[in-house]
Amino acid sequence: MRDQGRILFALDGKSGLELARRVRPQLILLDVEMRGMDGFAVCRRITADPDLQNSPVIFVTAQSGADSEIAGLAAGAVDFISKPLNASVVQARVRTHLRLQAALNRLQSQANRDGLTGLYNRRYFDHRYAEEFARHRRHGEALGVALIDVDHFKLYNDHYGHQLGDGCLQDVARTLETGTRRPDEVVARYGGEEFVVLLPHTGADELDQYGEWICQRVAELEIPHAASPSGPNVSISIGLSSMRPRDGGTLEQLLGLADQALYRAKAGGRGRHAVVLPEKADGREG
Repeated sequence: MRDQGRILFALDGKSGLELARRVRPQLILLDVEMRGMDGFAVCRRITADPDLQNSPVIFVTAQSGADSEIAGLAAGAVDFISKPLNASVVQARVRTHLRLQAALNRLQSQANRDGLTGLYNRRYFDHRYAEEFARHRRHGEALGVALIDVDHFKLYNDHYGHQLGDGCLQDVARTLETGTRRPDEVVARYGGEEFVVLLPHTGADELDQYGEWICQRVAELEIPHAASPSGPNVSISIGLSSMRPRDGGTLEQLLGLADQALYRAKAGGRGRHAVVLPEKADGREG
């Protein structure tokens, strides 16, 4: 099966689970009988792990009979192959499940994307935000959020028309997406002309740097905005906040702080960023 891709091996259930979490494989072949944790227990943990939800499990085992097969499927496996093995059959099933998973991934990607900008949509952001908030709470890390608004966008639409307005949003979206610094950052269209960026592992000291940089990158697009009272070109306002979920606070509070910061950036003249932190209700602008 090496023509299907890179193959990695683990000799027991615990190391197999650790390997799966580390590499997030496209497909997992799993035996029932292993040292320590058996295959059924490993499969249940794999299928319960959000990071492994796109890694289908096929049992390949000497156990046969309906009870074992039912137990494997109940644990979350997508297929069950009993020994002795026919190599051609195993390869055919592996190819089939890889194709099915690829098709499912494409459908999931389409469902999670905004049709106009190609960014993630609000539904996907809300899902990832809850996951990351819980993960950062477990690990005691800081999580940041940026709310971004295209300044005077209604005036832009009224002046230039909706077709150019859509193009403006697409240009800003590309700039935000190419401005990510870490692979686990999530950039999404939050609604209308508003965007949101999830900033994992981002403390208060990094927020100003990120906000200033993104504002500058959009300014460098030099998209004309003759109807704007703030300047000749399209600009954005950014509200940022960060907290350590383990120290208290909720998802709603973190987004609320970023929203307060966005309001301050707009009130301060737009085309700028502002930061509001849990311990500093007065915030700061830049």
